[in-house]
Amino acid sequence: MAKKFLLIKVGSTIASLLDQGSDFEDWFIAGSGLTANEFEVCVLHLHEPLPELESIGGIIITGSAAYVADLESWNYTGADYLRRAHAQQIPILGVCYGHQLIAWAFGGEVNFHPLGREIGSVSIARTLASREDLLFEQLPQEFKVQVSHQQTVTRLPEDAVLMAQSDFESNHAFRLGGCCWGLQFHPEFSDEVMKAYIRERSDVIAEEGLNPDALLEQVVATPEAAGLIERFVQIAWDI
Repeated sequence: MAKKFLLIKVGSTIASLLDQGSDFEDWFIAGSGLTANEFEVCVLHLHEPLPELESIGGIIITGSAAYVADLESWNYTGADYLRRAHAQQIPILGVCYGHQLIAWAFGGEVNFHPLGREIGSVSIARTLASREDLLFEQLPQEFKVQVSHQQTVTRLPEDAVLMAQSDFESNHAFRLGGCCWGLQFHPEFSDEVMKAYIRERSDVIAEEGLNPDALLEQVVATPEAAGLIERFVQIAWDI
């Protein structure tokens, strides 16, 4: 039996997008170049059992409205699973919450960003180390990404290699070993999804001193970031 990709779901998207019938797993599958039959979805925050690692060819961990720093019990379940998968060199891609969960699982630290919320389309830059990275080597030196987060990786795991950063976010992407990556940004978000997030959170954004109208005007498509999902799948197939 062919191995499947595992989507570890740790939350759902905003209500307005759920009402349209789409969620994180749909966007990842759409961006992967694969069919839904080639994925297994496990809803970790609802305590669904994780599959045996022998049946899995790669792992993607989604974002969430939850906070890693709250240390819910399922975080420990997920962290143990990721450590075992990493030891078996199963490729792993963590996005936003997933990025932070990987960092925490391997000894890093996660907390609220000292500068507050980051949301919208922003520019990030690759590090020198990313030039020889399987996932990042084909990207431009600077590229646009979609972001929506309040917590951040405040300290990377000891063995992590920084892949990308910005003036606001010092740890936007990292790699552990040869095939485990964390991305603070959302490669699965289209520009329309990003706009929906800003609109749904416009009141709280304004209360925090940000300008939702300006943020909406600055939203752009992020094809380079979006391509990372399919690139990850290709890497996993080759390993």
